[in-house]
Amino acid sequence: MIRAARFQGWSVVWVAFTVAAFGFGIGFYGPAVFLQTLHTTQGWSIATISTAITVHFLVGAAIVTYLPEVHRVLGIADATILGALLSSIGILGWSSAALPWHLFLVAIVSGSGWALTSGAAINAMIAPWFDRDRPKALGHAFNGASVGGVIFTPLLVWLIAQLGFPSAAIAVGIAMLVVVGTLAHLYLRRGPADFGVAADGNAMAAAACHDCPERLSRTALLKTKEFATISAAFALALFAQVGVLAHLLSRFSPELGPRGAAAAVSLTTISAVVGRMLLGWLLGEHERRHAAAAFLLVQSVGVGLLCVGSAVPALLVGCMLFGLGFGNAVTLPALIAQKEFRPVDVATVVALVVAINQAVFALSPAILGGLRQISASYVLPFSVAGVVQVVAAFVVLIGTGRPTALQREISGGKDQGLPSRSSEGR
Repeated sequence: MIRAARFQGWSVVWVAFTVAAFGFGIGFYGPAVFLQTLHTTQGWSIATISTAITVHFLVGAAIVTYLPEVHRVLGIADATILGALLSSIGILGWSSAALPWHLFLVAIVSGSGWALTSGAAINAMIAPWFDRDRPKALGHAFNGASVGGVIFTPLLVWLIAQLGFPSAAIAVGIAMLVVVGTLAHLYLRRGPADFGVAADGNAMAAAACHDCPERLSRTALLKTKEFATISAAFALALFAQVGVLAHLLSRFSPELGPRGAAAAVSLTTISAVVGRMLLGWLLGEHERRHAAAAFLLVQSVGVGLLCVGSAVPALLVGCMLFGLGFGNAVTLPALIAQKEFRPVDVATVVALVVAINQAVFALSPAILGGLRQISASYVLPFSVAGVVQVVAAFVVLIGTGRPTALQREISGGKDQGLPSRSSEGR
């Protein structure tokens, strides 16, 4: 009896999990450690370092906008390897900066590496392999992002304390380049068609040319109400999340000390894994926008506790509630887009959403840092973040209860510049 070949999609999920762990651990969670380390060791102001972090995320946003084109030119494997290299050089640059303005040059390199290993890149790895099982696959892959926060935040703090910032950066950078580079080379160079299967391991079906729709332009996608509400809601949500995250170590250090603060950040990311698992168990065929709003409101309660709490139990509960929604803010946009847009357009939609998100949340470390500088406490900046999350929850609900762009396209495409199938390719 001939045994059926194992579906390679789940191997790609674990590779994406590992890429997310390193990419988010260094490019997303790392800046919070950089901020606290440079402020403590160099005496540079929190506002200045926060602004450099903003540049890091803005550069990432600019590159993510064109990530589908980068993947078509370089391939996902080589683009990921390049991202690992740039991230490794970037963390070394953050650790070696001699003057504050050096951080802004380094941010260009680190932001480029982050773009090539961020959420849009993870979605691009998973999307060709999964359709029906995409929520489960994306959930598993993005758990790597949370694991990256759990591991890298305390690991960086410990390595910096033991070895110094430059030596710690060299060790972590080499590890990322070797591990991510090797896995990308071995597993990301081939797609499902190379194994003779379609998404979810199904048999391939021959498709005629007229059945292959053209990709919509970015302009056409930007005009849809679905895109506007997805991008606005999650840009606001991530503005609040990234701003709070970038300042968590500084917020907790007075009460918990450096290692206790790092442990609290890890608790946040562990809660993100739990939140993503809850989403996978409970979502089913339920409205994905309702799920997003629920997680955002729970998260706003957590931020409220972080804002006004001073006792350790209150701070830890705040961390857990904040974390429950944290992971799903990067998972849900792709899942909503999968339901509301044509498969051929999903990669572009996700890249645009991630780019806009990054452009917006890139401002949050600097803005919240400036508010902290003005008020001399974290009450004002965290209050602003909590209000922004509530607004995001209401914005994401605007798109519910109406036909999606995909449904309208199937029924004739008479909306928002979406072409019908009969008009495509003319």
